[in-house]
Amino acid sequence: MATCGYDDDGVKTTTFPIIKDGVFVDYQTTRDQAHLIGQKASHGCSYADNWSSVPFQRMPNVSLQPNEKPVTEQDIIAATEDGVYVKGDSSYSIDHQRYNFQFSGQTFWEVKNGKITTQLRDAAYHANTPEFWKSLDMLGGKATYELGGAFSDGKGQPVQSNSVSHGCPIARFKNVDILNTAR
Repeated sequence: MATCGYDDDGVKTTTFPIIKDGVFVDYQTTRDQAHLIGQKASHGCSYADNWSSVPFQRMPNVSLQPNEKPVTEQDIIAATEDGVYVKGDSSYSIDHQRYNFQFSGQTFWEVKNGKITTQLRDAAYHANTPEFWKSLDMLGGKATYELGGAFSDGKGQPVQSNSVSHGCPIARFKNVDILNTAR
């Protein structure tokens, strides 16, 4: 949804990894930031919501890449002893530093002994970002990858609203707090 040939600094956009093989390898940058980390060029991540707004560093198209192995949704469910399967997205709350967050999904399902047992209602999950990503322990293959996005991702002071795309395969996270698992 945010794909373009050049960012609002006039820099040609590129594809680059932020995390590779579980290790942080690079930052999203603008022309004003690249030199601060020893880079010669920006990654083209500067965006404004209109001609009269000041562009700043944004995360336009960030995706979790799928497993190279053909891991399916059923493989992940079958490997889960006790968990909650979240489908879709709904409401969210993230602090200004992007450290703590809470999300809800469109549907939640209880998983016991490798099988979906019953639907749950009014559930949500919360965590802090580093601990959440450290808890990723299974990742689906290419066939489970889905791309989603939003037309109104608000950031900045004053607030600007930009389109963003984020994709991911099915993924399993261990030890995540699930709130209100009512049946």
